[in-house]
Amino acid sequence: MTTRGVLYVHSAPRALCPHVEWAVAGVLGARVSLDWIRQPAAPGTWRSEFSWRGEVGTASQLASALRGWQLLRFEVTAEPCAAAEGERYSATPELGIFHAVTGIHGDILIPEDRLRAALARSKAGETNLEAELARLLGKPWDDELEPFRYAGEGAPVRWLHQVV
Repeated sequence: MTTRGVLYVHSAPRALCPHVEWAVAGVLGARVSLDWIRQPAAPGTWRSEFSWRGEVGTASQLASALRGWQLLRFEVTAEPCAAAEGERYSATPELGIFHAVTGIHGDILIPEDRLRAALARSKAGETNLEAELARLLGKPWDDELEPFRYAGEGAPVRWLHQVV
């Protein structure tokens, strides 16, 4: 069963860009050449976006292949398919990696056991419930990546057309 997704490299030092391409090619089993543009949110870094198609589990393989580089900010998404829910991975140098399962509309699905654990930690006074839920939803990662998500000068623009 195949799925498709997108790799967003939000910021990478120039010297790391070919290594990112090699890592992605290693996962996909084909040569990959990304279109790199400057990242205005972090001068001296570059950004790219790449749509991929592969077996279920490709998103996790891509995230694993990229997670070791401390200066890299990225996200990997996979659409849901008949055999699996969708997924989203977000990574920043400061926070590490975040993983979420996503439904058909892109909503994050939090498993019951994780919600029960958050409630238990909150009840025990170990954490604030609101902060714990924000973490389960990936809010710290979203907050950190949001400035990097906006397209800068020279970013490719894709126009989507609705056929009626």
